[in-house]
Amino acid sequence: MATITLPTRDGGLEPHRLSAASSFPDTRPAAARSWTRVAYAAAHVVAKPLDSDSPWTTGGAIDWDATLAYRERLWGLGFKIAEAMDTSQRGMGLDWPAAAALIRRSVALSRHHAGADLACGVGTDQLAATPDVTLDSVIRAYEEQLAVVEEVGGRAILMASRALVRAARSADDYDAVYGRLIGQASGKVILHWLGAMFDPALAGYWGTDDFDTALDRVVALITAHADRIDGIKISLLDQDKEIRLRDRLPAGVAMYTGDDFNYPALIAGDGRRHSHALLGIFDPIAPAASAALQALAEDDHARYAAIMEPTIPLSRAIFEAPTQFYKAGVVFMAWLNGHQDHFTMIGGMQSARGIRHYAEVFRLADRAGLLRNPDLAVRRMRALLTLHGVG
Repeated sequence: MATITLPTRDGGLEPHRLSAASSFPDTRPAAARSWTRVAYAAAHVVAKPLDSDSPWTTGGAIDWDATLAYRERLWGLGFKIAEAMDTSQRGMGLDWPAAAALIRRSVALSRHHAGADLACGVGTDQLAATPDVTLDSVIRAYEEQLAVVEEVGGRAILMASRALVRAARSADDYDAVYGRLIGQASGKVILHWLGAMFDPALAGYWGTDDFDTALDRVVALITAHADRIDGIKISLLDQDKEIRLRDRLPAGVAMYTGDDFNYPALIAGDGRRHSHALLGIFDPIAPAASAALQALAEDDHARYAAIMEPTIPLSRAIFEAPTQFYKAGVVFMAWLNGHQDHFTMIGGMQSARGIRHYAEVFRLADRAGLLRNPDLAVRRMRALLTLHGVG
């Protein structure tokens, strides 16, 4: 197998000998058993670099063909898609008009793909989170996005709102906003509790910095509207906090893990309860995660663990602090594996991580068996190393 010299975390260099190509299939077998967990993959978008001269200021255009083809790949592996979420750079390069176009195109595409399913992010990112923002304007922004999702027949994931953090004067304001939105949605919604490690502007969400107080508020909100809520995704990167919420959910309300550090154990469960999944890490590890979920459906917990465990170091590297830049690692993996022909992101976000980070992601992806064509991956990694002065 090929050997490549990679930077180390301490700034040195060391050779890395590649493993064999990924053995995970790129499509789910037609005769595969139905999964015992609901699994949403939050999907990235592919930029169109030739359409932007100043990505930091203008964001950049979307390569629709490559973006939609990636969604077809995820559906083919058995996943549902969480569309236009933070993995697609919502609030970090992808503005609301582009997100609305993405939602319309993905929902339309899903109608032509057997078994395709998705839910779409509804937020307030068209509204500036200024000190004078009002609750009424927050509600109108949510309603505008909810209308777009519902008019094309989509289902809503109510994303956390930076503007709501600014507008709310008490925890009761969160109850009022969410209660109104849940009540007027045409179907059940998924709530999303996103921690400040993913978006520092969300610090103090639910009207408090104290987790126990926030937990009580969220449980009360869900209990009051249990018949209108599909589930809640919690993204706090804390296994114990997720389990505490999971244990208090009313019957019929699902826990969707958003813990990209501890997802294997949370999905497997403790024998009493388990989490379903709505994860950004499913985008880069999709073939492995698909095979693992199939093993779990066949009650083969040993194989499930054997597949999932090697993905944990990779995920923890991709989502390392500053966690909000994890999207760069997701797109880097798509490029390494030939799912897009460039490593450029909307807003130029690929520059948010350094070459030592990308070298570590490369190394861990190989160890997890997630490089489907090692020769291609090596050629592309060498090109990136040369660009960074590592000859």
